[in-house]
Amino acid sequence: MRSEMNVLNLLANTRFATATIELSPEPLLERMSELLRVPPDVLVKLLSSLVIILLLLLVRALLLRFARTQIEDLVRHHRWRRTINYVISILGMLIIARIWLPGLEQIGVFLGLASAGLAIALRDPLLCIAGWLFVLVRRPYTLGDRIEVDGTIGDVIDIRMFQTYMLEVGGWLEGEQATGRIVMLPNSVFFISPVANYTRGFDFIWDELVVRLSFESDWRSAKKLLQTIADTQGAFMCDKAREELQQAAAKHMVFFQNLTPTVYTSVQEWGVQLTVRYLTPTRQRRGTAQRLWESILDAFASEDNIRFAYPTTRFYTGNAGPKPGVAPNVEKN
Repeated sequence: MRSEMNVLNLLANTRFATATIELSPEPLLERMSELLRVPPDVLVKLLSSLVIILLLLLVRALLLRFARTQIEDLVRHHRWRRTINYVISILGMLIIARIWLPGLEQIGVFLGLASAGLAIALRDPLLCIAGWLFVLVRRPYTLGDRIEVDGTIGDVIDIRMFQTYMLEVGGWLEGEQATGRIVMLPNSVFFISPVANYTRGFDFIWDELVVRLSFESDWRSAKKLLQTIADTQGAFMCDKAREELQQAAAKHMVFFQNLTPTVYTSVQEWGVQLTVRYLTPTRQRRGTAQRLWESILDAFASEDNIRFAYPTTRFYTGNAGPKPGVAPNVEKN
């Protein structure tokens, strides 16, 4: 009886071992390899790469969901989203490269020989990547900054590996207002053209308003009126600009001896030119100029001895020309 039980146990163990062997992954891989006509080692690498990609996509989705729920500021949320995408992409490329190139540490000689050819063939893409790294490390501008590059002015709305996206301002419009167009600049342009940042450290710019008066006008009275108007309109801006200037001086060598508006006098062929120099917030340039002009027009309307200069043709009846501040006897056409 015991011998029969031993025989039965032996047969059962043999069948279980056979089933285990048949269910092992090696025959399954061999069958998939034969079905797909792909070598088994390549098939293992493909499956491993697919698993890595799926896991990284899952991690990326979880991180983006966490950032979306925890970060309310749109600019910070955009920066976190771009950072997560960059980190996941670079990590995925390194892991997959390690799977497909187990001897990655031994191909340095090959890469050294191929670098010259790659540098010539892929010059522009490599320059774009280098410019992208430069922007990320040195941060000449960030999202939301207003910059000017190669004559194009705009607000930075996205920074990618090969291009920087800007919402264009200016163009065919006056006062540097948004045109509605999105300009895509290759990152390589930052090694070729200078970059002007309007808002980095100091969110104010100097602007000028030119008032042209005839020679017969009382330019001294006009200059006093302009100075009063500029001081009244720019008092609040000067205080705010002074605070920002103190903060900017801690990081950059930004110093201005005088932040108050100034009126300069010069003489042109058509009359006396009074130039009002004043500070204005970067994105309020047109609004500030409009408020100044409206105040100037209202003030000059009540002054009989102040006249704007405009193109005229004059014929003098006397031997001498007019004197500044004295209206001559002339005939105008």
